Amino acid sequence: MARIRPRGNGPQGLPGISVTGRRAGTFCLLLIAALCVQATRVQVFEARRLDHNSANQRLTVERYSQPRGNILVGADTVTGSARTGGRYDYKRTYTDGPLYAAVTGFASQGYGNTQLEGIEDDLLTGADSRLAGWAVWDAVSRGQNPGGDVYTTLDRAAQEAAMRGLGSQKGAVAAIEPATGRILALASTPSYDPGSFAGSSSADQTAWNRLQSDADQPMLNRALRQTYPPGSTFKVVTAAAALASGVVTDVDAPTAAPYPYVLPGTTTPLVNDTTACDRPGLSLDTAMVSSCNSVLGYLGVQTGQDGVVAMAEGFGFNDARLDMPVRPARSNVDTTMDQSQVALSSIGQFDTAATPLVMAMVAAGIANNGTVMRPQLVDKLTRSDDTVVRRMKPAIYRQAITPEVAGQVQRLMTDVVDNGTGRGARIGGAVVGGKTGTAQHGVDNSGTPYAWFISWAKPAGSDAVPPVAVAVVIADSDATDVTGGALAAPIARSVMQAVLGR
Repeated sequence: MARIRPRGNGPQGLPGISVTGRRAGTFCLLLIAALCVQATRVQVFEARRLDHNSANQRLTVERYSQPRGNILVGADTVTGSARTGGRYDYKRTYTDGPLYAAVTGFASQGYGNTQLEGIEDDLLTGADSRLAGWAVWDAVSRGQNPGGDVYTTLDRAAQEAAMRGLGSQKGAVAAIEPATGRILALASTPSYDPGSFAGSSSADQTAWNRLQSDADQPMLNRALRQTYPPGSTFKVVTAAAALASGVVTDVDAPTAAPYPYVLPGTTTPLVNDTTACDRPGLSLDTAMVSSCNSVLGYLGVQTGQDGVVAMAEGFGFNDARLDMPVRPARSNVDTTMDQSQVALSSIGQFDTAATPLVMAMVAAGIANNGTVMRPQLVDKLTRSDDTVVRRMKPAIYRQAITPEVAGQVQRLMTDVVDNGTGRGARIGGAVVGGKTGTAQHGVDNSGTPYAWFISWAKPAGSDAVPPVAVAVVIADSDATDVTGGALAAPIARSVMQAVLGR
């Protein structure tokens, strides 16, 4: 009987694997390895790029699949969310949208987000890692956290007073609590309704296009993103520099300022807006009360470029990273000038330009005895259940001047309101310090002047730091008297009254 031999050479008589089979198995293993490498590359190394690819709508759909967290003023929400019934479940809504647009910015399904809506987007959408509960479970479930809330530092009464005062004029208001840097009001006019284009419909697109083509630029944040020559309000900075450097030691003593004062290196006299300034040797106090260009231009030159620039930078000029947390435009004072340009810069002209926020910091720093606090727009960030994620604390920005010098400048500013160009800011039962400004601009100064006023106020008899400092600029008005005292001072007064009467 013939023996049956096993096929192949496998051990213990098991069937063997042919060469073809081994090759097929090896090829399959290589395919599996290649798939693993590719999956790792896509899911790990390419994940972020793919997540943010404009063609990937998953994150956008997820972003609007739940209500967005809110922005609050005091205890009141000024934003909300509404069901759309469309591809995106929810869209942003706004309570009194134009009133707070300069603060909230917008959150739009079609056009992105700005201001606090943009800076705090991760928190508001629930994507912020600080909102996570149990990290392991969140990773497994891939669940979306509810959006957190942003509490602002705004004072509703001050904000309403600012917008009401600006009315239909082009302009802006910034109000600060000097001792803390908390922003009490931030207004820009004309304003806009950020809810009008929050969705993705044709009506939203129409509203957006209309705003973009509006010649009055309602979406321009004039309080933060636009700089203007500050005019005579900058004389507060120049006066502080002259006192700090010792060029002036007594605000009531005659100075060596000549009249007329001819700009150094030129034959051009620096003219004044009133004949009260047209005599030599005026004191610094008289020069501030009457807003004398010739005296402050002369004192700026005597102080020197470095002294004036250093003082301006102490209040926030030339700082391109003044985040609060929104980043404003950089306020400018040149660092390379000849003496005639220093004279012009010292009265807020030449290339000197400032945002209303930085000019409010000037007033606040003087009011706070020379200590400039970092401006702060957010009070705290919370989860949806109101537990605090982060609470902001006051922080010193710079010590611009000594308390002694600050006290002298405070005296100058109160005299401006009591006896000079700032009378329109007087408040019964309060001590008010201020400085007017009317800044020329345009080709051959042909543009409508910018009307400025910066100020601070406190209850009469109080030794505490004033609770409010304000900067107002009117960039365009139909008024016949376009001066800081006529247009801007009454607005500042109403904002300060709102805070003092709180």
